[in-house]
Amino acid sequence: MSENTKSPVNTSLTKAIQILKGLAENSRDGMRLIDLARELELSQPSAHRLLKSLISEGLVEQISDTKSYRLSLDFFCMAAQTRQRDGILDYARPALLRLSATFNDTVFLLVRHGFDVVCLDRVEGPFPIRSFTGDIGGKVPLGIGQGSIAILAFLPEEEREAIIRFNMPRILDRAAIDEVDLRIMIDAVRETGAAHMNFEMIEGMAGLGVPVLDQNGVAVAALSIGTLASRLTEQRQRTIADLLKKEAALISSKLNPFDATLRYPSQALSR
Repeated sequence: MSENTKSPVNTSLTKAIQILKGLAENSRDGMRLIDLARELELSQPSAHRLLKSLISEGLVEQISDTKSYRLSLDFFCMAAQTRQRDGILDYARPALLRLSATFNDTVFLLVRHGFDVVCLDRVEGPFPIRSFTGDIGGKVPLGIGQGSIAILAFLPEEEREAIIRFNMPRILDRAAIDEVDLRIMIDAVRETGAAHMNFEMIEGMAGLGVPVLDQNGVAVAALSIGTLASRLTEQRQRTIADLLKKEAALISSKLNPFDATLRYPSQALSR
């Protein structure tokens, strides 16, 4: 067999892998058969035959009431199992320890969970502080607290707007921030890459947070510090923001898109 000749089995395998990659790139809404075939330069009968095979293996599913296809939950579970010990908790923990030792303050790892953020981990500093999330496992609506706003600012615009509409009544119940305040902070975060809280929502407390972005530039988590307002001077803000960004970029570079913790943070907390 010549080097340029491919067996039917190899050709089918290559096309199946192309389909999986195509669905992975459009994992949010799935893809219709006609669009998938066009994008991958396959005939519709060929694409449909491969999809049926992938469905029978549990790797692809058809979205109810639509003609679109997407990767199945079993596919993501299988992928997550390959790197169970290499999740965000594992490689964020050293970053939290380094940052807390450098700042001499409390540092948090927050992960998005629907319309909320959850405190997945924290390292205590020597100064007594109060925070919105409290201890590990604490949860607040997206839009309250510096880490939360850092995540909200780097979500897709349509998604961000839906969250703001849903969460504003919840935010108003817990903090003296109206929608104008929130949008001003979001714009500032998108411009500078860091959220600085100085609205005296918790008397005497201040904080700063930066997003942890996935490969598409969408925030899935945040690193933040909580400290006394008197300690977060303008000069310290710049240095802290720079160091937080460096650690967040390092975590982003190691993110496993199949990390179950990013999808189900409550399961990680129950271990």
